[in-house]
Amino acid sequence: MTDPVTPLEITRFWLDEVGPQGWYASTAALDQTIRDRFLAAWEDAATLAPLWAAEGPQGALAALILTDQFPRNMFRDDPRAFATDALALRIADRAIAQGHDLATPEPGRQFFYMPFEHAEDLADQRRAVALFAERMPGENLRHARLHRDTIAAFGRFPWRNAALGRPSTPEEQALLNAGGYGALVSGKVSLADAG
Repeated sequence: MTDPVTPLEITRFWLDEVGPQGWYASTAALDQTIRDRFLAAWEDAATLAPLWAAEGPQGALAALILTDQFPRNMFRDDPRAFATDALALRIADRAIAQGHDLATPEPGRQFFYMPFEHAEDLADQRRAVALFAERMPGENLRHARLHRDTIAAFGRFPWRNAALGRPSTPEEQALLNAGGYGALVSGKVSLADAG
């Protein structure tokens, strides 16, 4: 039996081993490494994450990486990618109220705000934009605004439809055909055109 994963293991892995250059890259090797090292912890996230989050800023950060970031790597194109989103939102809300985000240096601080950016809820999206604008402006703010505007236009993220078994509307399909989120980021299409 292996030793249980600790919050420090998660933060060191995500912040130091993977780092900013790997956070938003999609590689099968990284996804497999995360599954191999952290799947068991994610499967126990309902118990582990709240305990870790109660330990302070580092524990809260580890809980958010476990519940919001890792599933997106471990379960690409699978509904489990979003299975712990509600838990991540609760942890982020409490951690921000306790100031754990501001006690966490950039760029790791962004992971306190990502659960709001990942939510298919306009109020949460607006909160993500406000948090990034106030506490960590920069490139992340641009992405937060694109996510918010997508939810304002569609009420959901069209690029999740296939994984969640949702039929796409013609407008959503047009966006997906144009390249989805990547097309929005590059400016190839705009939500004004898509909506």
